[in-house]
Formats: sequence, structure tokens, C-alpha cells
Amino acid sequence: MALQSRLAARVRQRRLAGRPRLVAGVDCGYSRREDKLYAAVVLCRLPGRTPRSSAEVETLEEHVVTGQPRMPYVPGLLSFREAPPLLECLARLSRRPEAVLVDGQGRAHPRRFGIACHLGLHLGLPTIGCAKSVLVGEHRPPGRRRGARRALLDRGEVIGLALRTRDGVKPVYVSVGHLVDLEGAARVVLSATAGCRLPEPARRAHHLATMARVAGERQP
Repeated sequence: MALQSRLAARVRQRRLAGRPRLVAGVDCGYSRREDKLYAAVVLCRLPGRTPRSSAEVETLEEHVVTGQPRMPYVPGLLSFREAPPLLECLARLSRRPEAVLVDGQGRAHPRRFGIACHLGLHLGLPTIGCAKSVLVGEHRPPGRRRGARRALLDRGEVIGLALRTRDGVKPVYVSVGHLVDLEGAARVVLSATAGCRLPEPARRAHHLATMARVAGERQP
């Protein structure tokens, strides 16, 4: 916790130059039978405009790393459990992403240093947290149309956004990881979302990790 608090001071927020086209998504899955994790990365090429369907988002590379977690699950310390295999996955990419979408929190974290921040500092890349649920903070309901948003607040500080990525579906929770500002993070998430709640790179990474887990559990 002390290390997270120290590293949080090194996170930098800045405007993105241009619109990222090469965007990686990362996620981890866990075996239901044994202490094993499956880390996945999918590198996608986004079209020059917001995609109308997932078919317009091209998968360029995908990699999976399997191993045992180096520490148990502790709420708020997920990055120490998942960052090592995710960084190993990202190191296998033949091309450097222009941004990374993480299925988890960035600054929307009790110590303002979620896994998206941790990965961003290691990589030196614009990194965005895009989580399916709230870890800390409160928000008013956003409007029902795609693109509607509300500030996620913790003790009066804006730490992220509740962002509607599809009309009428539950919002996702977007927060800064590193080298991006909150508005830029929301733009990247929306530009990578095509018909589903999650942006395509993160959704495909989640699917890849799940398929790797299922295949692993079928082995004798």
C-alpha cells in the first residue's frame, strides 16, 4: 500500500496527440480448479472513425501467458498479482501499441494507483482503466444514450467517469492509467467500442483469457 501511494505521484495526465489506432487490450482469467492464471493481450487496429460493428476492428496479434499467481488476491492490490504476467504478454507484441486498455481500475482506486496505472508506468504508454464495476467512489446515473457520462467522485475528487458505451446498458468505469487525461480516455473507449458494452480490445482479451482457461481445465 505504501508503494502504491508513492508510485501514484509518478502518474502523469496529459492530452493525447491524435487518435490512437493501434490499441491493446489486456485481461486475466483464473482456473476454477487450481491456482493458475491466464493473462491475455489482444492488439487491435481501430478504423479511422468510430466502428459501427466489431467486424471493423481488426485483430493484429494475440498472446496468452499461463502461470501461478505470485501473491494471493487482496482487494486493492490486484496489480501485484496480475501485472507480471500481463507485462510478459505485452512484451511478446511485435508492434508497440499507441494505447492500452485494461479491464480494471486506474486512478479510480483508494490510493489512486490501480493496475492501469501500474502497467502504464512500466510501459511508458498511454494506459486506460475500463472496469465493469466500481471499486471506490460514487456517481449519479448517466443518461441512457451512448456517450452519456457522470463524474465518479471520491471525497470530492473526480477519479473517473461512469460512461455509457451503448444505449440503455450499464455504464463502464473509465479512469486514467498514465499519459492520458480523463476526456481522452473516454474518447479512446468510445472509439474502440462497437456494439458491445466493453471496448473491443478489452472484450477480446477477456474472451481469449476465458478460452485459454477453459482449454486448460479440459486437460487431464
